[in-house]
Amino acid sequence: MKKANDKDELRSEYKREDLGKGERGKYYQAYKKDHNIVLLRPEVAKAFPSDEAVNDALLSLIEVAQNAAGFIKR
Repeated sequence: MKKANDKDELRSEYKREDLGKGERGKYYQAYKKDHNIVLLRPEVAKAFPSDEAVNDALLSLIEVAQNAAGFIKR
């Protein structure tokens, strides 16, 4: 087993220069591509306890709208 030395321990405080140069937005495009985050109003979130419930409700709404318009897409 490797013995811990002073370099491997976390410090209680870091200075900005210890962290290196950051790049703003470095992972933004990759994150945006793989994530579809939608913020719900509190009253809407309260009505739908899970992402599955929200998706089911929206899919039902899409089906009703398509049927009402005489446009059935499957």
